[in-house]
Amino acid sequence: MRYRKFGNTGLFVSELCLGTMTFGGGTGGIWDNIGQLQQAEADKLVGRSLDAGINFIDTADVYADGRSEIITGQALKNLKVPRENVVVATKILGETGTKGTNSRGASRYHIIDGVKASLKRLQLDHVDLYQIHGFDPATPIEETLRALDNLVQHGHVRYIGVSNWAAWQIMKALGISERLGLARFESLQAYYTVAGRDLEREIVPLLQSENVGLMVWSPLAGGLLSGKFTRDGGKEEGSRRAKFDFPPVNVERAYDCVDVMRRMAEGKGVSVAQIALAWLLHQKVVSSVIIGAKRIEQLDDNIAATKVRLNDDELAALDEVSQLPSEYPGWMLTRQGEYRLNQMKEKAAE
Repeated sequence: MRYRKFGNTGLFVSELCLGTMTFGGGTGGIWDNIGQLQQAEADKLVGRSLDAGINFIDTADVYADGRSEIITGQALKNLKVPRENVVVATKILGETGTKGTNSRGASRYHIIDGVKASLKRLQLDHVDLYQIHGFDPATPIEETLRALDNLVQHGHVRYIGVSNWAAWQIMKALGISERLGLARFESLQAYYTVAGRDLEREIVPLLQSENVGLMVWSPLAGGLLSGKFTRDGGKEEGSRRAKFDFPPVNVERAYDCVDVMRRMAEGKGVSVAQIALAWLLHQKVVSSVIIGAKRIEQLDDNIAATKVRLNDDELAALDEVSQLPSEYPGWMLTRQGEYRLNQMKEKAAE
């Protein structure tokens, strides 16, 4: 297990992060389809992850209506994990618990109440990374940032992050934080896979320019890149994607990628899922890849991806089969900037 510097901070996190969206369930809706692991099963997964060197755990207040946070916190307590040995991340935005007009969004009202509830469920005195789970069009970004900065100043939160925001929204928030001297977003949690590289158009350049960390959710596209699905419609019974077809994926491109990854997997004696995860771990912009599991065997297979190395030819083959269609203004930026990039390369070679 390798450890990577987290955004523009001095924090180091494991290259894999244990996601706990499969914890809880039993509340109906999508959470039952995603997972219904209870305390004893969760304890085993958390314990195995920590033994493998994972020091990063991600949850959210909406997962199983708060049950995921409760189970996660109890697992850390049951396993007697020293607080300084684990980086705990959670998120806020949607409704959890008692529903009310203001029990949602990224307002100061909801954030202050939400962090108190999350800390109680997690049985912790602080959260290491507190993330806004999505964009709230009703709340000014400055209000959200001031509330989060208060939490950092009071010690309830160490770092702040965001999830599922557009590039312009993240950049605006970074500018406000710099102008007002507030804590800034140190990470983005976003969907990114070899079959879904949309992030590379605008967001990846932003993250690299501003030194913001990237946490990847659904690295196997809801199981589609696990190798358990076939182009003719075959699918493994019990797989999450079989019941909950999310996230949206260009299926033809995905299966083209799976075909290439399957050949690589067979040649290396590993699973298709490990190749898909290894591709992400080879991307310099990635800070940590969030893996979730329902079974120890599934978790072990994902963890083994950290040992898979892809050579230049293999990376080139995956890049070719997964290439995004050319889109404006990207193709114009490339065309107009090419001569300057070449000029810089020539200068560096002198």
